[in-house]
Amino acid sequence: MRIEFKILRRDSAETAAWWQGICFETEDENATVASALRKINEAGNLVDTEGRTVKKILWENSCLQKKCGACAMVINGKPRLACDSFLRNYQKKGRGKITLEPLRKFPVIADLMVDRSILFENLKQMQLWSREEVHLTEKQRETAYDASRCLQCGCCLEICPNYLPGESFFGAAGFVPAARLIASLEGEEKQKLQKAYREHVFAGCGKSLACADICPAGIEVERLLVRSNAVAVWKKSLF
Repeated sequence: MRIEFKILRRDSAETAAWWQGICFETEDENATVASALRKINEAGNLVDTEGRTVKKILWENSCLQKKCGACAMVINGKPRLACDSFLRNYQKKGRGKITLEPLRKFPVIADLMVDRSILFENLKQMQLWSREEVHLTEKQRETAYDASRCLQCGCCLEICPNYLPGESFFGAAGFVPAARLIASLEGEEKQKLQKAYREHVFAGCGKSLACADICPAGIEVERLLVRSNAVAVWKKSLF
């Protein structure tokens, strides 16, 4: 299998970006974009398609098992996890072309590496934690478990037509974690979270559900959104 990668590279946030072609060959049918990038960087003398020696590709990775979300990037125009993107799906008759770009809605650090600290800052702004022990019903536990699978990878924000960096709408990366608590908190804590939810989720969500189609964890985003809206906006209890 021979894959030609076309990678959007950048030395730093202050420098201009450029496209660079790098070829990769493997006989591993289970090879992924992530494993290919690792092999490419392990090469002693890395050259591009024009024979020029180039620097190693900067990108983020950790578990490589679809559990951490660190390797999120734009692959052939769609936000995906590199560890879950198999080369065989992009090739025909043993050859293929794959474009790699950093996520566009986060500040670029270098090459395919971006700064996603805004995700954590948004969670802090919504105060998504409980100061006391929470006792969940069976249905609440099911919802909390589904929401806990969010990787905070940023793929949902990349494809969301309503999310813009620096705006008040936090997208699915904000409301999915909120769904873990919004139905189980009580008193003042619940009121604060409901208010934050209405401001940072409900007021900006256009219900396109593009996030549901792209979520690498397969979270039932629509179900969590409906339940959270009912509790935070319509003040109903579904649990």
